[in-house]
Amino acid sequence: MPSWDDVVTMASRLPEVEEATWHRTPSLKVAGKGFARLRTEAEGGLVLMCELDEKAALLATGDAAFYTTPHYDGYGAILVDLAKIDPGRLAELVEQAWRLKAPAKLRKVLDRE
Repeated sequence: MPSWDDVVTMASRLPEVEEATWHRTPSLKVAGKGFARLRTEAEGGLVLMCELDEKAALLATGDAAFYTTPHYDGYGAILVDLAKIDPGRLAELVEQAWRLKAPAKLRKVLDRE
């Protein structure tokens, strides 16, 4: 089962990721923009930024690792149950969330690596 520390380790491989707080909870940012946040109000919950169509697709899979709440309806963020997600899939989603918020120059740096 991945933990917040695992999420931080996954994200630290990406350019210019910084640990910060967002809504008074641990978060990850790139270029000052948040892309991941630990939901301290929901044990094991993680907020990852995504496109609305990606969110719909993840929810449509029926995978119990993905969920939302009314607060996040219509918002480009998917909620992830860390106790239920495959670590490899989580790493992919963390990178996608980073790419959504990272400036083009940083995405190019990652793509060259």
